Amino acid sequence: MTAIHTPPAVEHLATLTVEVAAPQEVGATPFGNRRVIPITGGTVSGPVFNGRILPGGADFQLISSPTYTDIHARYVIETDQGEQIYVENTGIRTGSQEDIRLLAQGLPVDPARIYFRSIPRFETAAPRLAWLNTHLFLGTGARYPDRVELNFFVVR
Repeated sequence: MTAIHTPPAVEHLATLTVEVAAPQEVGATPFGNRRVIPITGGTVSGPVFNGRILPGGADFQLISSPTYTDIHARYVIETDQGEQIYVENTGIRTGSQEDIRLLAQGLPVDPARIYFRSIPRFETAAPRLAWLNTHLFLGTGARYPDRVELNFFVVR
C-alpha cells in the first residue's frame, strides 16, 4: 500500500528587485541564442533577511526558441547584517512569440502573460542563515525593461 503524502507548503522567503544592464549578445551558438545580462545591483526584502544585491553577477540566458528561454543567474546578496549569500538561480521563461520579442527589445509586457519560474539555491557561511544551505526553494519572476522582480519561497 502506498502512503499518501501531504503536498509541501511554501513560505515567502524574500522579494528581490534585480537591477540589470543592457544584454550582451553572444549570438547564435549550436545550442541557441546566447546572451549575458549583467546584474548591477538591487534590493532584497523579506521576513528572514533584508539587504542588497551586489554588482558583478550576471544572468546567462540561452534562448532556444522564439518562445523559450533558459535562465541561469549567479550573484551575491549582502544582508543588512553584512552576511554574504551566494545565489544560483536557474529557471525558464516562456510566453507567446510576440511577448518574448517585446521583452527582448526591452519593452514592457504584462507579467501575467509570461511563465517565469525558477529554482534558487543558496550558499552561505553565515551561522544565522545556515539552513539556507539545506533547503529547497521555488521562485517566481517578472521581467521589466530595467529590472527583474523575483519572489523566493522556501519549500517546507
